[in-house]
Amino acid sequence: MTLAPVRRNPQVMPAPSALKYAGIRERTMALIAPLSMEDCCVQSMPDASPVKWHLGHTTWFFETFVLEPYEVPFKPFHEAFRAMFSSYNGHGVTHPDPKRGLFTRPPLSMILDYRRNVDQRMHRLLNLPPKKDEMLPMLAVLGLNHEQQHQELILTDIKHLLSQNPLKPCYQMSGMQSTSPATTLKWHDFEEGIREIGHAGEGFCYDNESPRHKEYLQPYQLASRLVTNGDYLCFIEAGGYEDPTLWLSEGWDWLQANQYSHPLYWLREGAEWQEFTLNGVLPLHPGQPVIHVSYYEADAYARWAGARLPTEAEWEGAASRQRIDGNFAEKGNFHPAMPEIAEWVQFYGDAWEWTQSSYSAYPGYSPAKANTEGPISAVWDKAVGEYNSRSMVNQYVLRGGSCVTPRERIRSSFRNFFPAGTRWQFSGIRLARDHVSSD
Repeated sequence: MTLAPVRRNPQVMPAPSALKYAGIRERTMALIAPLSMEDCCVQSMPDASPVKWHLGHTTWFFETFVLEPYEVPFKPFHEAFRAMFSSYNGHGVTHPDPKRGLFTRPPLSMILDYRRNVDQRMHRLLNLPPKKDEMLPMLAVLGLNHEQQHQELILTDIKHLLSQNPLKPCYQMSGMQSTSPATTLKWHDFEEGIREIGHAGEGFCYDNESPRHKEYLQPYQLASRLVTNGDYLCFIEAGGYEDPTLWLSEGWDWLQANQYSHPLYWLREGAEWQEFTLNGVLPLHPGQPVIHVSYYEADAYARWAGARLPTEAEWEGAASRQRIDGNFAEKGNFHPAMPEIAEWVQFYGDAWEWTQSSYSAYPGYSPAKANTEGPISAVWDKAVGEYNSRSMVNQYVLRGGSCVTPRERIRSSFRNFFPAGTRWQFSGIRLARDHVSSD
């Protein structure tokens, strides 16, 4: 997931208020309120992390990158936490740890004490008079965006964990779920031409969203809505998982090695399909967007449907014209909900949309660097500034945000990225195709 921002001039970025800081940190605690202590300690797969680690890691970020450079005097809450909750090893290289679930100690209560301690210190720091030419605003804003990233990961990771339990427990009681049928899929035309993509303006963004640049697009079409469960069920019933001609060769090898026959969290109960959700096991609703499909599955479905996945430039070229609205985490559904009346093409919310674009640098990209000299700059450049560039290999770009993404995180230029076999994220499918001339 993305981390480092593109901002080159922290002087123009005001530090977040203590109230803003408190609101985002309190939302994290609200997300874990339905969980038991045992829920918070378990890691269900190497790609996920225990909730307890997420709580410690987001707190470690503020202590390491904000308090350590600016708090006088600085003393870490616990020296061991500086490595335990870091996402970097001693050489500054990222290291996702598949053994985080073995951290039975410290207890959850100590992690919560750690959060409270750092929150009190951050509150004092944010209420100090601002200093000129410092990076504190940049680092504090980055930390809050990082926290919101982990709010989404808490939900994706806890969903996978609870799905492994034979009791199939609910994270929350069923919220308002759409029961309306899917709207008819229509194709929207987008003209050829030169389009600018990438972040524009003065707001926060990550370095992988820049620089803004021009791309030439051939005429193309995008589907008016996401592929639904009902659409995808037709693909399954037509033998889509048994036809090697529909799959990328690597995707077919992946499919055979794992023996998948349907999206993650789908369950067969007699003749009926069900779906495990954060609201428990629910009947599979044919009108809701299909989620938890890999890039391989999305690409195979698109081929079967006589279409393809959009490029990220095509997606952004269309989505940047639409207002950012949709089913985001703030609605509390934590599950897709097809809009009942489609007044416009909804590009945002419900499900991250796979694109066919490999995650790579934009033309002219350079990793975010601090624009000051000294120890603070060195900390930034070593531990933060090249995070995105290290991830630019063997991954594909997803766009638009999902039903567990905080609305504030999303921009038309926002680039998420995961390996092709990833299924535990709330990932879905929007179809594209080359424009078909009526002549």
